[in-house]
Amino acid sequence: MDFSFSEEQNLLRDSVKKFVDKSYTWDKRKALLESDTGFSRDNWRAFAELGWTALPFAEADGGIGGNALDTMIVLEELGKGLVLEPFLVGVIFAGGILKRADAKTKSKHLPQLIGGESIYSVAYAEPTSRFDLFQVETTAKKEGQSYVLSGKKLAVIGGNAADVLIVSARTSGSARDKSGITLFAVDAKQPGVQRTGYRTVDGLHAANIVLESVKLSADDIIGPVDQGLSLLESAADETIVGLGAEAVGVMQVLYESTVAYTKERKQFGVPIGSFQVLQHRMVDQYMEYEQSKSMLYMATMAVDSGQGLAKAASALKVQIGRSGRQIGQAAIQNHGGMGMTEELPVSHFFKRITLIDLFLGNADYHLDRYRQLG
Repeated sequence: MDFSFSEEQNLLRDSVKKFVDKSYTWDKRKALLESDTGFSRDNWRAFAELGWTALPFAEADGGIGGNALDTMIVLEELGKGLVLEPFLVGVIFAGGILKRADAKTKSKHLPQLIGGESIYSVAYAEPTSRFDLFQVETTAKKEGQSYVLSGKKLAVIGGNAADVLIVSARTSGSARDKSGITLFAVDAKQPGVQRTGYRTVDGLHAANIVLESVKLSADDIIGPVDQGLSLLESAADETIVGLGAEAVGVMQVLYESTVAYTKERKQFGVPIGSFQVLQHRMVDQYMEYEQSKSMLYMATMAVDSGQGLAKAASALKVQIGRSGRQIGQAAIQNHGGMGMTEELPVSHFFKRITLIDLFLGNADYHLDRYRQLG
């Protein structure tokens, strides 16, 4: 099978790389980390101007009709730069939900997402849900033609600065029923929405959200009432594939920076890279990276074909979870004590690959899910 990239895809990769090289020097990234939002709105508008926010959407919806491989290229390069703008949660996850909705919902939300005017995030995790998307205790009670939303959502990536939150809520059934879940688009500044922002271990900004009697109309519903889980799961699986692309970019930097360091660092008068035990460790790193990349290609094809996406996403999540841990730990060990310092980029890449394993279910969770899918 031919996995070579087209001329247009190579140009796309070059454009993302140039952006990262120019806008994500280590000092600029540090400044963004310490800002209130944790990323740059100017950068987000640049994403829109460059067409990246339009990439995964059909031309009929105002996008440019890119395929999963195009999106993979963008996310892999963003991963290499540890880019902070919420492209994954805003465009791939939230956008993945919206592009599967009806025409009225798409016409309402996609233009402002694609145009870079609004930032979206998805509020799905709750205090008792762990990794189960169907564990929903947040309620949306119908009152006349309106719905009243109440509950708590945790660890909403980008939720501190999002303009619109896509919230899963229970409109019928009990907490663990797979039916009875409905998705709502909630204006983050609406009365009753309380956000507590904080920084995650890897430096991203997130928020815990309390919803107190938030009044919504039927126009705020995304997809069919009581049947939002399938919409959420499909978008989550596509997001996992995007996350895998970011992870592969992070792994590449961890591996290459480790090899470069072991060629420069000397002990007993020779580079430590000449020590056989470290050479074996770096070979293992490279093999884990290549296996993850191969699994990513398989999952990317599943996104475009629409066949076996759930199993492919879980298989990829297991691979990047285990490989990311091995590559990250080896990178830290080969760099010695300085590998843990904030001043060295490798520590930030290690933190990011660690948190990637936890987003939308860790390796153990997805191994079990893979078995259940049969």
